[in-house]
Amino acid sequence: MEKICGACRVLIRNQLASSYVRAVIRSQHSGPSTFSLRTHSCGELRNSHVGKEVTLCGWIQHRRYDFMLTLRDSFGTTQVVLKEQIGKDVDNIRNLSAESVVMVTGKVQLRPDGLANKKMSTGDIEVVADQFEILNNSKESLPFEIHDFSKVKESTRMLYRYLDLRSTRMQHNMRQRSDVAMKMRHFLWKLHGFVEVETPTLFRRTPGGAREYLVPTRQPGKFYTLPQSPQQFKQLLMVGAIDRYFQIARCYRDEGSRSDRQPEFTQVDIEMSFINKEGIQALIEELLQYAWPDNLPSIHLPFPRMTYAQAMDQFGTDKPDTRFDMKLQDVTRELKDSGVAVFSSTEGNDAFVIKVFKCSKGMNYLKRKDYEDLQKEAVKLKDGGVTFIQIKDTDSWKSSISKHLRSEARENLGKAMKVNPGDVLCLAAGKPDSVNSLLGQMRLACANRLEANGASVRDHGSFHFLWVEDFPLFLPKEDGQDGELESSHHPFTAPVDEHKELIMTQPSQVHGQHYDLVLDGSEIAGGSIRIHDAKLQKHVLQNILNEDASSMQHLLEALESGCPPHGGIAIGFDRLIAILAGEPSIREVIAFPKTIDGNDLMSGAPSLLYNDELAVYHIRHDIRDATK
Repeated sequence: MEKICGACRVLIRNQLASSYVRAVIRSQHSGPSTFSLRTHSCGELRNSHVGKEVTLCGWIQHRRYDFMLTLRDSFGTTQVVLKEQIGKDVDNIRNLSAESVVMVTGKVQLRPDGLANKKMSTGDIEVVADQFEILNNSKESLPFEIHDFSKVKESTRMLYRYLDLRSTRMQHNMRQRSDVAMKMRHFLWKLHGFVEVETPTLFRRTPGGAREYLVPTRQPGKFYTLPQSPQQFKQLLMVGAIDRYFQIARCYRDEGSRSDRQPEFTQVDIEMSFINKEGIQALIEELLQYAWPDNLPSIHLPFPRMTYAQAMDQFGTDKPDTRFDMKLQDVTRELKDSGVAVFSSTEGNDAFVIKVFKCSKGMNYLKRKDYEDLQKEAVKLKDGGVTFIQIKDTDSWKSSISKHLRSEARENLGKAMKVNPGDVLCLAAGKPDSVNSLLGQMRLACANRLEANGASVRDHGSFHFLWVEDFPLFLPKEDGQDGELESSHHPFTAPVDEHKELIMTQPSQVHGQHYDLVLDGSEIAGGSIRIHDAKLQKHVLQNILNEDASSMQHLLEALESGCPPHGGIAIGFDRLIAILAGEPSIREVIAFPKTIDGNDLMSGAPSLLYNDELAVYHIRHDIRDATK
């Protein structure tokens, strides 16, 4: 498939939305319904229905003259012409607002010559209605019109979400989400013998990990928490011989929202006994291929694999966007004697590295302000920022370091990066981890800026999956003391077999059996093979992570009770659907999402409770004027 820009992909997505909904109609509503007021949907009628009497229900999208309506339901639109005896009741028609709900009965006929509408799936026909019933009249002025071309602020759409859901965009997203979920259920249950189990949403505090929501109880000082994930429960199900478990689970994290994060979210949770990493990866690949929407480019198996070390070295992130190249390259050797002071004395110093990535033909798209903005962004990320080198030709390089750069170093760098006139290099120096992280973020920032200026950078015409594996089992604890460690994934991840002894002596050197699935630069799934030995699990909790193992006594005792080797994975369902729908935020694929601050604009949640209402839970707050 030819490469297309991001903007074009969104346009194509919008055009596909209506055809997708029409496809649902054809597959699910092909004949008269025996359990509905209507015989057909508003997106279903075609030339083959001419002469048939039908009943349609829906919302009035447009009213023209006093005798013609465009009727819309969840599946499309149909033009309705009111017969003369109905049209005479003009007061009723004139007082009927757009978005009023009506039911019409009449015969299907071809539209008059020259009046067919090829932009409508039902554009060849119209319904001549001899019966017309108002089911519910809408108020005259709504906050916004339900049109595909209407531009409405997101805050307004969320405030009146029940109206926004009527749009083609949201209808498409909700139906695609449902279709993918149903296909996944069928694949796991019918084809592979998984058991769907609902796990509790009232649980106890879990040490470490993300911050959890607290739920007060009537027992003094005692609280439930809402689970970050069903992690412990699904492991206990393996102890209980369920063998193959799945759940489309609601999860909760009390942390800031982003475009790809919500306080409450959905994951497809999977756990299996007697399985290895390769088996789980193969299952997930086949699951995604089976559930993949028909209106999108097909995906091919197996997905490529990359180690964590390779991802950080080449892309500066553990979730690389592989739709474009611009890989990071180590040029420490080429610039060690460059004449630039900041690059000097690097030989033999493993704690200092010089790395660079190339924007091919970047000079054609990046202007002075672009470089200035990118520099400012880099400085926010790391002291010192980055250096841009513009390759005008072989002997003419424009950069803040050009006058210091020796000709031999320039030649070495040019050969290493295979530069051509018009290329732009982005360079940084410092500690390896810091440089990788900085350039990884700048790589994405440069790609975004290039595309905004008209360059073709990413491959928007297909979907790029990548397994990232072989992660460190532990990482230095953020804001912790020297030597303190935290789990890079979670404390239940097993070490790789060759590091089972090393975990007792040098845990910081241990790699885990953890694997992430990345799609177009977003992590959409993560999982691991679990620790199934109680002694090892207790050692990890107490001696490495310094956690109170007593809070996990139920799990430790279960592991001592004949626990099979097991592993699993969780797919971030909201993120996956957002990518499939071409949406920039998971809020666009959730029926009733929260804002970036975690608020529900429509209902006003969270709401204030007064101290007399809280007394039964043995808690109170000190907000001024809160008590009655």
